[in-house]
Amino acid sequence: MHYRDLDVYQRSYKLALEVHTVSKSIPRELQFDLGDQLRRASRSIPANIAEGCARLKSFKDAVNFLRTALGSNDETSFHVEFCRDAGLIKKDVADRLIEEYSITGKQLTKLIQSISSNE
Repeated sequence: MHYRDLDVYQRSYKLALEVHTVSKSIPRELQFDLGDQLRRASRSIPANIAEGCARLKSFKDAVNFLRTALGSNDETSFHVEFCRDAGLIKKDVADRLIEEYSITGKQLTKLIQSISSNE
């Protein structure tokens, strides 16, 4: 299995690119901490999926990286929700991103379950 073929990778990669763009609208004084954290968390998802898939010979290692991706997915969703509620990101954009991250979380959970059942 190559990570680029996975829908969850493709979705999370596109989301990371979108979050990168959206995060630029955060006020300058919050760019270093909040904007940077949001961008790093969003990039962590596809990066950990890629690394997890590279370690499929060790199911335990693969699952650990995918669980880290799932944690980063939840972290990103939190930051988007926070930015929405603080008025830093438009509500409609944030709501759509949160929904997309919900889907990604479900996909990651299914992938983890699938790999875990092959141990």
